[in-house]
Amino acid sequence: MRLVLAQINPVVGDFEGNRRLILDRLAEAKANAADLVVFPELAVTGYPPEDLLLRPGFVRAAEGSVDAIAQEARGTTVLVGAPRFDRDLFNACYVLSGGEVKAIYRKRFLPNYGVFDEDRYFAPGRDLILLEHGKTLVGPTVCEDLWQPGPPATDLALAGAELLVNISASPFYVGRDREREEMLVTRARDNSCFVAFCNTVGGQDELIFDGHSVVIDDEGTVLARAAGFEEALLVVDVEPTEVIGRRLRDVRRRALAREREQIPPVDIIHVGARGPSSNGSKATGEVAPFVDELEQMRLALELGLHDYVDKNGFSEVVVGVSGGIDSAVTAALAAEALGPEHVHCVSMPSLYSSDATRGDARRLAESLGCTFSEIPISAVIDAFDAALGDAFAGTEPDLTEENIQARARGVLLMALSNKFGWMLVATGNKSELSVGYATLYGDMAGGFALLKDVYKTDVFKLAHYLNEHAEKELIPQSIIDRAPSAELRDNQLDEDSLPPYPKLDEVLEQYVEHDRSLEELSSDGFDKDVVERAVGMVDRAEYKRRQAPPGVKLRPKAFGRDRRTPITNRWRG
Repeated sequence: MRLVLAQINPVVGDFEGNRRLILDRLAEAKANAADLVVFPELAVTGYPPEDLLLRPGFVRAAEGSVDAIAQEARGTTVLVGAPRFDRDLFNACYVLSGGEVKAIYRKRFLPNYGVFDEDRYFAPGRDLILLEHGKTLVGPTVCEDLWQPGPPATDLALAGAELLVNISASPFYVGRDREREEMLVTRARDNSCFVAFCNTVGGQDELIFDGHSVVIDDEGTVLARAAGFEEALLVVDVEPTEVIGRRLRDVRRRALAREREQIPPVDIIHVGARGPSSNGSKATGEVAPFVDELEQMRLALELGLHDYVDKNGFSEVVVGVSGGIDSAVTAALAAEALGPEHVHCVSMPSLYSSDATRGDARRLAESLGCTFSEIPISAVIDAFDAALGDAFAGTEPDLTEENIQARARGVLLMALSNKFGWMLVATGNKSELSVGYATLYGDMAGGFALLKDVYKTDVFKLAHYLNEHAEKELIPQSIIDRAPSAELRDNQLDEDSLPPYPKLDEVLEQYVEHDRSLEELSSDGFDKDVVERAVGMVDRAEYKRRQAPPGVKLRPKAFGRDRRTPITNRWRG
């Protein structure tokens, strides 16, 4: 059987564009003599469509698009994801063959954790189906169905499935590619089945889908793997009937069958037969390598920014560059993702900006090949001081005056965004956002916060990485070497207000991502003062995070969709 996994990048709600994308890949698959063509979960609508699924017109449009795709499904069998309304709404895998919808499998397990909220939208399926393709029995599943160690995979295997196909929209976080494949290898071995996993790819708001579609044999050997973070058409020939010999030798399935006593009923649908071989040649498929952690982060950040900008109708972005590390990494990633000609760097020096940072901001833009402009804000701050003079009479300068500077910069950047249609990319990192070391309506202003899920220590690592893998120095070394500072008062350093970033980030990772308590962290050897300061600041800053722009999710638990903490909350610990 010749499998073709179409790892595509759909857009939520773009029925015409998604249908055209699916049909184009289907035509390529047919040109490759495909027997079975697999598309991702909810590929017709894009994933996740969220509350669009509550609109009947949206669901009808999706089903109409499926019918149009089915008309082109002749000479091969197609599995594609779309919602299905049948007295209730289901997350479905449509089986298309002979120009029509042959069968529909309804997703059984609906994830309702982390970024997922599928119980809000879908009813769980109950029925199982097997597709008879020539002499091969194929069991379709949808994403979470195969994450479960038991049914439906075990039931399909007991009913005779030799190939389990999983259409998926599995979001990315650092290390997820390897974790997911290890699980799929286990499912293949435990069920004595070949496994074909087709994942979507691309950015959707905060979420990144990394692809890494894969085909695994019944012994857990990876036969083919698509590259991550890009569209791909994975073509591979498999012989799933080879599992019969192993099943005759491995009696564990018989014990499971006896334990189950009765195998749930499974409908068997004939969908075609194997086509003639292509000149006797065998498609072995590529096994694209996994990349290391920093490369994963780079690829995910660039894909997330590119797709957010492109899918929302922008073509250019503006970045406020201060001569600091965060804005430098943001601008460098933006230049790689969009092309330097589409990135506008703006420096807004104040009375407290040093000549060194002003010079580095200009050098950065020149190194990246981006446009550069400088808009001093001293006159703007003077105007604010004059306007607030009577109201502030008798008070001493404090954090208020520092925040006015940050907000003045935010106003100027948003003015450029409005005037020229440039999307503003905020430059704050996860460490700052965690503890509230950011100014609402100031440096938090923007349409997208690229480094929202990147700790400060990782920002430095990325800066080194980008320079090491470029033909020239992208980020001036003086920016990397300089101690972090907001430059909002004389001789200011971040460490005047925060614990050292290496210590802070260790605590933040445990508290924010692993939900460790203050007591647990203190007893585990972390600096008690750092723990108490960090936990208090994180809890107090929730109201700011609610008003932050979306940003790329890189970690297992990110702010926003993942970590949902009440603003009004007196629990401390």
